Amino acid sequence: MRDRKIFVGRKIRTVRQEHGLTQAAFATRLGISTSYLNQLENNQRHITAPVLLALADKFSVEMRDFAGGDEDRLLADLAEAFADPAFDGQPPASQDIQLVVQNAPAVAHAVLSLHRSLRQSGERLAALDDTIERRGALVEPSPYEEVRDFFHYIGNYIDELDRAGEALAGQLDGMGRDRLMPLADYAARQCGIRVIVETAAGGPFTLRHYDEKSRLLRLHSRSGAATNAFQIAHQIGLVAYRELIDPVVERADFRSQDAAAVCRIGLANYFAGAVLLPYERFLTAAQELRHDLDLLAERFGASIEQVAHRLSTMQRPGRQGIPFFFARVDRAGNITKRHSAAKLQFARFGSACPLWNVHRAFENPNDILRQLAETPDGRRYLCLATVVTKPSAGFFAPVQTYALSLGCEIEHAGHLVYADDLDLVRDTAFEPIGVSCRICERVDCHQRAVPPLKRRLTVEPNRRGQLPYSF
Repeated sequence: MRDRKIFVGRKIRTVRQEHGLTQAAFATRLGISTSYLNQLENNQRHITAPVLLALADKFSVEMRDFAGGDEDRLLADLAEAFADPAFDGQPPASQDIQLVVQNAPAVAHAVLSLHRSLRQSGERLAALDDTIERRGALVEPSPYEEVRDFFHYIGNYIDELDRAGEALAGQLDGMGRDRLMPLADYAARQCGIRVIVETAAGGPFTLRHYDEKSRLLRLHSRSGAATNAFQIAHQIGLVAYRELIDPVVERADFRSQDAAAVCRIGLANYFAGAVLLPYERFLTAAQELRHDLDLLAERFGASIEQVAHRLSTMQRPGRQGIPFFFARVDRAGNITKRHSAAKLQFARFGSACPLWNVHRAFENPNDILRQLAETPDGRRYLCLATVVTKPSAGFFAPVQTYALSLGCEIEHAGHLVYADDLDLVRDTAFEPIGVSCRICERVDCHQRAVPPLKRRLTVEPNRRGQLPYSF
């Protein structure tokens, strides 16, 4: 597996400009020549370890900030967009796409917005969707898509909310496993919110219902203590921490009020996670317990999903945890939640790779499955998958079942208890997976659902292998 050269000219230029230095002065502080700095800023040279160390030492720059995480997300999304048949003709080379991402990220985001609009237009026209008549329906992303991308590109970490949630957890006298009563007491004393956990006989299952006029918060007993504690913290966030949530929504500059409302819910959820799993305490416990999901859930009185999701947000500057990816997948393969602080990026459209172990989790509902996986770019990962089932409202009520995926790059696997008996060296131990069939160019995949969009197919009527075509 080859080392990847990292070009971060725009980030270096930003650091220099923030300190108000000329290229000559900045180069002197770094101990390099002005011409070398000029080449770095214009992405004509890749950054080296000595320069990274000098940036960290002289300008207090986090080296992880230069690891290309944001560019990797954008590069993967842009490559997927250009794989669409709508860009028929001569698709740009991967080097050209990388140059756009590195030097003109705003252009890259604009192309993604255009591609999303084009795709939605085609889908709605093909389905004769009723929304074709609505003003702007063909060109605007759905509110959930817009909010999903917002969290995706900020790295799923909001510092002000994270620290506020952690501070509130400290005020609650170091909550143990039982967080329900301390949170309910705080809601009553500080927010004037009365909490009732009730049992509803029949009727629709309501996870949370807040009446603004009476300031009464109704929760369902079947949800369980962890979920109800989360819902109380969520409501506290919406009521008492609006002055922190609203500015984040305003900075996002969403296209619609619906997207802003969806984001506000997402930010309240983020705050609740920070309250129940406060950053420093949770990160210390995760390192001590070597990221054992069951032990972390037991220690904090949380659900496995809450723990796995929180692990993917441990990106506080100067105190980062392992960069995990996290996803929640339904039985049809739809990714209903996704975030990646790792190099692995999820497909924006379509289903996930069928070789990914998250799909096998439904066959083993009581286990945590492990998989050593390698993506087409040569990067290797430890992938964990398990199934969660939401509480039902009775025998005839539908049951929600999801598979969760959590993983990290193989270089971090030694910090996870799940890797202790795995062979992390043998090449054949790693299963080849992709992101999505439509953008994966593996030629020998036995589970391929559709051909890659960028490759010309060869169809031989007198010969048939695992697939009815080759490329």
